[in-house]
Amino acid sequence: MIIHFSTVHARTDTRIRVKQVASLAGAFDERVALYVQDGKGNERDEAHGIEVMDTGLPSGGRLARMTKGAWRMYRAVRRARPSVAHFHDPELIPVGLALKFSGIKVVYDVHEDVPRQILGKHWISPWLRRPVAGLVEGVEWVAARVFDGVVTATPTISARFPSKKTVTVQNFPILGELVLPESTPFSERPLHVVYVGGITAARGAVEMVDALERVTNDQVRLQLGGTFTPVGRENEVSALPGWSRVVAHGWVDRITVAELLGNVRAGLVLFHPAPNHMDAQPNKMFEYMAAALPVIASDFPLWRKIIDGARCGLLVDPLDPQAIAEAIDWILMHPEEAEAMGRRGRKAVESTYNWERESETLINFYKQLLAK
Repeated sequence: MIIHFSTVHARTDTRIRVKQVASLAGAFDERVALYVQDGKGNERDEAHGIEVMDTGLPSGGRLARMTKGAWRMYRAVRRARPSVAHFHDPELIPVGLALKFSGIKVVYDVHEDVPRQILGKHWISPWLRRPVAGLVEGVEWVAARVFDGVVTATPTISARFPSKKTVTVQNFPILGELVLPESTPFSERPLHVVYVGGITAARGAVEMVDALERVTNDQVRLQLGGTFTPVGRENEVSALPGWSRVVAHGWVDRITVAELLGNVRAGLVLFHPAPNHMDAQPNKMFEYMAAALPVIASDFPLWRKIIDGARCGLLVDPLDPQAIAEAIDWILMHPEEAEAMGRRGRKAVESTYNWERESETLINFYKQLLAK
């Protein structure tokens, strides 16, 4: 049995459930399960051939999750005695170590560059950020040498871990997932742009809405799919004048994401230049490309290499609403060039930035792991 587990991520998490767990279930005869902690009960996912097991949501917030929740997850996974226990949250490193010492093969999946992420946490006192980031990096470094393998989301993250037991499995889109059978022809779409994902200040929520007040055409709308973090952020953003041009959908499932992407003119990914963003590879950028949308993205060196390399979008200063507005204007005023950008982005996904290629890496990693 192979178990992936998380106390933080939702049971619907695309990277974990739809990509990794489903790919492993299709490649191996062993049972594959996803253990979560949300209080919604167990389920059998027939479409992907996996089981979802709920270990119960502990009351008491973050501290309870990291203590009672972690202990509950440890007991559930240890009781199942899987061939491989593959976890997805840095706070579960102690659980991973305990499982390893119980004789179970353990894999640590690193979605984010956590030490760099800590450097941008405004709720941590500035004089504490570097020591905390250093401590976390040290814990990861030591733990990685105990675990049987490490899976990371980007090459930059992989560089921090032992090369002999680390594999990079990038979070690229599934080729056919976000393409509508009959999408609206590009030239007939409304003058709308889209952002899908977690909505935070650091991901450009304020600048995107401010930009809407500055675009030339008052018919422009932002289709916004996702939830605001932290609670209350929506009140701040919805008070901006540009909010009248926002169509807020809240959390959206994958079918709705495909519908949104198939009926707009461009996708926005305007992360602020925080330490953990500079070398990130946001899934939404590649999803826009997969849907043949031109991308308006933050002008970071890595993102410039991707966007300019595929000639599939425009790069802007994410802190400058006027620059964002001008990029939106250009896309809407040059529909033929914008459509060509989208086609080139789709071609780049088909050749390079797709999950089908990444899943082969994951499956080969597991074959070697299970053979030991």
